[in-house]
Amino acid sequence: MAEPGQSNQAEQPTQPPAAPNPPAEAQTQKAPRQARQWAMFCHLAGLAGYLPVLPFIGSVVAPLIIWQIKKEDSVFIDDQGKEAVNFQISILLYTLAAAVLVCIFIGIVLLPVVVVINVIFAIIAAVKANNGERYRYPLCIRFIK
Repeated sequence: MAEPGQSNQAEQPTQPPAAPNPPAEAQTQKAPRQARQWAMFCHLAGLAGYLPVLPFIGSVVAPLIIWQIKKEDSVFIDDQGKEAVNFQISILLYTLAAAVLVCIFIGIVLLPVVVVINVIFAIIAAVKANNGERYRYPLCIRFIK
């Protein structure tokens, strides 16, 4: 027991002050090359719906298959695969809505716009994924979390 005027500091080890958290850029690590490629394939597979082999629904099925097969290999593939599938489901819903609106002539303009948005954002996402960056699509409804 310490006498008045003396402290117990000698008995308790002192710890160095905690280092500040590193910036967010330093906390993120670049995904391995193979994981980046598979994430890129998930995004590009969404364009399979424009092929005559997998018309319309292929845009959802192709990224879904790649994501389901490869999601256990990497957290990056899992994240980007979910994002690609969610975006393709959203695009499918937007396409169906535009197809219904063809009856009142608005869909005639909306259908090509949806196609262009799909192609542009899928290519941007594929490039970002190949660079190891996590990409979030605009106008995307996140069904799978």
